[in-house]
Amino acid sequence: MSLTSADIARIANLARLELEPDESERMRMQINGFFDMVEKMRAVDTTGIEPLAHPVATIQEITLRLREDLVSEPNNREANMRNAPAAEHGLFLVPKVIE
Repeated sequence: MSLTSADIARIANLARLELEPDESERMRMQINGFFDMVEKMRAVDTTGIEPLAHPVATIQEITLRLREDLVSEPNNREANMRNAPAAEHGLFLVPKVIE
């Protein structure tokens, strides 16, 4: 997959960015370079290789130091919902923001 100058212009417009022509070309080259790297990584055969939980696990045995998943805060839902300008069924109602 590679992006064209038109693709970069559309992405810049969606991101509300104003790119000069040389910036646009540099961005196109950088993004296409990233896509090339991803394609190379996807081409590697990884069948039979177990996923790692941590990259250091390849060179030494590690134990993840995870805390217990315990509730530490009281349920303040009712108090929080009293401050909401609009709520329904225990959920905050917000204005639509997607164009």
